[in-house]
Amino acid sequence: MAEQKKLVAEITSMEEDFAQWYTDVVIKAGLIAYSNIKGFMVYKPAGYAIWEAVQKHLDARFKATGVENVYLPMVIPENLLNQEKDLVEGFAPEVAWVTHGGQEELTERICVRPTSETLFSDFYKDEVHSYRDLPKVYNQWCSVVRWEKETRPFLRSREFMWQEGHTVHATAEEAQERTEQMLNVYADFCAEDLAIPTIKGQKTEKEKFAGAIATYTIEALMHDGRALQSGTSHNFGSDFAKAYGIQFTDKDNKLKYAYQTSWGLSTRIIGALIMVHGDNSGLVLPPKIAPTQITIIPIQQRKAGVLEKAREIADLLKDFRVKVDETDKSPGFKFAEQEMHGIPLRVEIGPRDIAENKCIIVRRDTREKISCSIDELPEKVAAILPQMQQDMYDRAKAHLEANTFAAPDKETFVSHFENQLGFVKAMWCGCRECEEKIKEEYGVTSRCIPFKQEKIADTCVYCGKPATKMVYWGKAY
Repeated sequence: MAEQKKLVAEITSMEEDFAQWYTDVVIKAGLIAYSNIKGFMVYKPAGYAIWEAVQKHLDARFKATGVENVYLPMVIPENLLNQEKDLVEGFAPEVAWVTHGGQEELTERICVRPTSETLFSDFYKDEVHSYRDLPKVYNQWCSVVRWEKETRPFLRSREFMWQEGHTVHATAEEAQERTEQMLNVYADFCAEDLAIPTIKGQKTEKEKFAGAIATYTIEALMHDGRALQSGTSHNFGSDFAKAYGIQFTDKDNKLKYAYQTSWGLSTRIIGALIMVHGDNSGLVLPPKIAPTQITIIPIQQRKAGVLEKAREIADLLKDFRVKVDETDKSPGFKFAEQEMHGIPLRVEIGPRDIAENKCIIVRRDTREKISCSIDELPEKVAAILPQMQQDMYDRAKAHLEANTFAAPDKETFVSHFENQLGFVKAMWCGCRECEEKIKEEYGVTSRCIPFKQEKIADTCVYCGKPATKMVYWGKAY
């Protein structure tokens, strides 16, 4: 990320304190406000607009693969949740319980959904009877509640918004195919719409989702070198079907258990957007996902014809998401606000520009200034925005590659995490004890077992026994 003049002095420099920088950006860009309920956040218009853009792009990708949207209740009876013991054990510390309805104590506690596998399974058992009913490929956009001890805007809160897909299939092969397909949808969405490169792979047994037979993940690298799990896809096999009685009559007229998957991406992806692309002046949003792509800033707007010309230019750019900043503030303040909110382009227009039939375009990511004829503005903007999108991806990809290292032995592995962050590729014997020791001693977790395997060494980076897999390791949010 290039050194740039900081226009907003209230933001802590990321080089000084990255965590404080993040909080400053979230608050000062007007994305989030803290509520008076500990751990619960208010999504302000600027923050929710980004989530709406995520929904729009991702929902279109889902529907292109045959996904249909539904909505299930937000509460789960305790007896229903208890039918899947692994799920109960996995989420027990985070579950919020409803014990009263009005003034009366409930005869059975009701859980506020931390996730919806149980609800979908209970629903599917009555929906699926024959192979002709399959597959069911449903998704819901909703919020969930998990009683986290420590919270942080977007990254971890007690209530967060997400989408959760839940599908049911006739065969194990179909379930596995859908699991991998949705992981690829997430990876493509991050790369193409958010300009965020990711590492795809499988979670270890220790890190997989409670109740799943396999969990797959996309892992992104933040600017400070920490990893962020950005989307997951789970294959449940037939375990949930057996627990909840999801059976169907197959083509051979035999009664069989169905196979299920689940996949989700949450508002923490907004945290990734901030930490991958942001700078010391605030957000830097990729053009495809930015709620506003262009801000037109009239210079000396009180002079005759300036504001009118700015509005004409907005109409000229109506094929883009454009706004005119007509507020009664100085141009410098407007520039700072545009940068804080990460709006990809600003167009500056003043009396002298109008006289010469030109304007100035300024890119948010590089601050490059481009002089342009007003008549040619739509064509110029149409060329700049996709180039900016690609440039942002390329910079993020270069950062990922520059901060991914190989550790052939324990000494190199330990030394790396003592001195810097980033992804480290290292061999692992497959033993859970080694994985737990690495986390306990070095504060490092396995991020994923990548699909594309490499041989870094012959032995496990921790115990020295023969290695079975190459794993990406890192310190994560």
